[in-house]
Amino acid sequence: MTSEDIREELARIAPVRVCDRLAELSALFHSAGNLHLRGKGRWALHLDLASGAAARRSFSLLREVEIRSEIRTYRRRAFDRATRYQLHVEGSDEALHVLAAAGVLDRRGRPLERPPRRVVARACCRAAYVRGAFLGGGSLSVRRSPHLELRTPGIESAALLVDLVATAGTRLSVVERPAYAAAYAKSWDAIESVLALAGAAEAVLALEERAVVASTSGHANRRANSDHANLVRTSKAAQLQLEAIRALVVVGRIERLESSLREVAELRRHHPTESLRELAARTDPRVSKAAVQRRLRRLEDLAHGVGSNVPR
Repeated sequence: MTSEDIREELARIAPVRVCDRLAELSALFHSAGNLHLRGKGRWALHLDLASGAAARRSFSLLREVEIRSEIRTYRRRAFDRATRYQLHVEGSDEALHVLAAAGVLDRRGRPLERPPRRVVARACCRAAYVRGAFLGGGSLSVRRSPHLELRTPGIESAALLVDLVATAGTRLSVVERPAYAAAYAKSWDAIESVLALAGAAEAVLALEERAVVASTSGHANRRANSDHANLVRTSKAAQLQLEAIRALVVVGRIERLESSLREVAELRRHHPTESLRELAARTDPRVSKAAVQRRLRRLEDLAHGVGSNVPR
């Protein structure tokens, strides 16, 4: 699941209500828009986008609200493989009317740091605004630790996103960097809530599946590591027990042992890799795992007492 996958999904959502279109348009310009003043009252707005899906959605959205735009592509640096997209909107009375209604500009054509409350008053409009914010300046990274970020030009726009997402019961944090500000989340729950609010249902399902697979894999790895550690401990213990039994055989003590100790010594010699539980199942009469462990420990003590090099 990549940021572009999410933008592709969000770009396929076409809101029917006019208020949702305005809210999405508002977020696009507040996250990726630039106002250019050309003198003599002339102005233009540019949307600078890193995604072809976002550019297509923005172009369609502008057309739906009857604003003409032109798409251009460019690369930031020579030999840069990443293509960026610019939508150019020439200033006009019609464009000013729509952009003022969307809370991008005021009635005099001055840019607003955040739209008026009326633009995001409804739940559907808040969802559309979050969707536009991701299309314009969103990113998601899940490689090492999860990190979702919604970039904005200023701290006010980022704070608005925090407020909007909070109405859905999710908390975002704000960071201010030299070139931009951002609202971000670092927990799976918060990230999935933001994407669900924006309408990225497929992305949420993919992240949930990823989390389940990661959890299952982690559990399996922990179990395998635990089993390996147990095998290593069992193998080392069995080796010490076998050395103790051989030492007792050498000095002729093994035949003078009580029957229970001789039995467990023979079982260990004939089944050197079995666990204590498996050895206990072979005794006659059957005894507990703890009893077998005590008898083997007694053999080690006896071997140590006759001067062998077997450690306790």
